Parts: sequence; C-alpha cells; structure tokens
Amino acid sequence: MILIAIIALGGIGVLSSGLLYLVSRKFEVYENPLIAEVQEVLPAANCGGCGYPGCSGFASACVNAQALDDLFCPVGGADVMKKVSVILGKEAGNAEPKVAVVRCNGNCEARPHTNQYNGVKNCAIASSLYGGETGCSYGCLGYGDCVKACGFGAIRINLSTGLPEVIEDKCTSCGACVKACPKNIIELRRKGPKSRRIFVSCVNKDKGGLARKACASACIGCSKCEKECPFEAISLSSNLAYIDYRKCRLCRKCVTVCPTQAIHELNFPPRKETN
Repeated sequence: MILIAIIALGGIGVLSSGLLYLVSRKFEVYENPLIAEVQEVLPAANCGGCGYPGCSGFASACVNAQALDDLFCPVGGADVMKKVSVILGKEAGNAEPKVAVVRCNGNCEARPHTNQYNGVKNCAIASSLYGGETGCSYGCLGYGDCVKACGFGAIRINLSTGLPEVIEDKCTSCGACVKACPKNIIELRRKGPKSRRIFVSCVNKDKGGLARKACASACIGCSKCEKECPFEAISLSSNLAYIDYRKCRLCRKCVTVCPTQAIHELNFPPRKETN
C-alpha cells in the first residue's frame, strides 16, 4: 500500500510539473532585453511626467516606438534621451525644456481674506467645499497640495504672500504640481532663453469689475495687452488674457501696458530708466 501511494504521488507530481510547463510556455510573456537597458539609464524618478506609468512604462514605449520624437523624459532631459537614442539606434527629438509657473498673483495684500476656513488644510478638500477664504474663487488656496506632490522639493509656500513659489533649478517639469492643484493655477511653460518668461499671472474669468474687487492684481480683460502685442501672441477669452509662449518674442510691451500688473516677467535684466 505504501509503495502504491508513493507511485501515485510521484505520478501526480510528474503530471503537475508537465502541466505547469505547458501552461508557462503557452502564456509566456517575452520582454525585449532593450527595455531593461533603457530603464537602466533613466533617472528612476517614476514621476509620470513623461505620460507613462513610471520609468518601466516609458522604457517600453521607447523600445516599441518607431521614433523618439514624441517621447521625452522631463527629469533626465536631453542628456538621458541621448543615451536612450544610442541604445536604440533612434534619433531623439529636440523637446523644449519647460518649467512650472504659478498663475496667481493674489497675495495677502492684493486679495485680503474675507472669512476663515477651519477644515482640513488640504486644497482638494477645501476646493470641493467652497471657493476659498477670499473674494476670488479662482485663486490659490495656499494649503500646499502642490508642495506635497512635488518629489523634487521644487515648490514651496511663501509665508509672506501665502502663494507657492517654484525653485527653477530643482523643477523637472514632471507636472505633479499641475495635477495636484484643484484650481488649475499651475502651468508648465517653455523655460525660455536664459530662463526668461512672460505670462499672465491670473486665472480669474469674472468680468473686470468683479475680478478687480476680489483681487487688486487680477486680470480685468481690458485687452490692452492684446492690442499692444505686435506678434499676436495674446488672446482674450472669458474676460481673461493668455500669452501663447510659442508666439511670444519676449518684447515685454504687454507688461508695461497692463493696468493691474497681472503680467509677470521673470529673469529679465532691470529696465533702463527713461527721463
């Protein structure tokens, strides 16, 4: 009886092994070894800024793509993409470096508080409950969801203004802060030559009088900047001006005509004083 049991168990073991082998062969997933090579040169940030679920997904997309023109690692930048192109024998595209910008200029002085929020200090939660502690329902709430979302320490809340600030040298344009902001005041824009940028630091779509009453620094939709721009880079929609960085030539004419200083110029040399 013992011998029969041993033979039976052995037979079952052999049969199970055979079945497992056949199943593994049937459902075997082949992974191109180039994927591992590409992933090795990626920064392993797994931020999702490339549009894929982590560095592994991005590496797989690079290997399977016909060309790398539409693929870019925002953390590694051009240097990493050159390494990827060497591994795959594909030419890398020339993506323009981008950086996050905060499109809200409503500091405590320009946008005074009208009430006090006593709930959880979380932008997503507060935004779902009401418009905010000021008269502007479009502006920054200041509870730091963007700061928590950034894995590179590239954004912080300025305690004097209550607004987030981007540390350009640390920003990788991964877009995590953009996704985290429920008010949609953070945007990825072209870094620009010598890191110079011009943009409308406001997202308020109310009519001029209401916008100005809620925030002294709001865009009032006066269209002066649109008329002043010689390159047709500025458009006006829903009482709000927007500067297309692809058309902007950084002449700064729009900055000087804005009556509320809602248009920001970053990293430019001081203007020459005119007598």
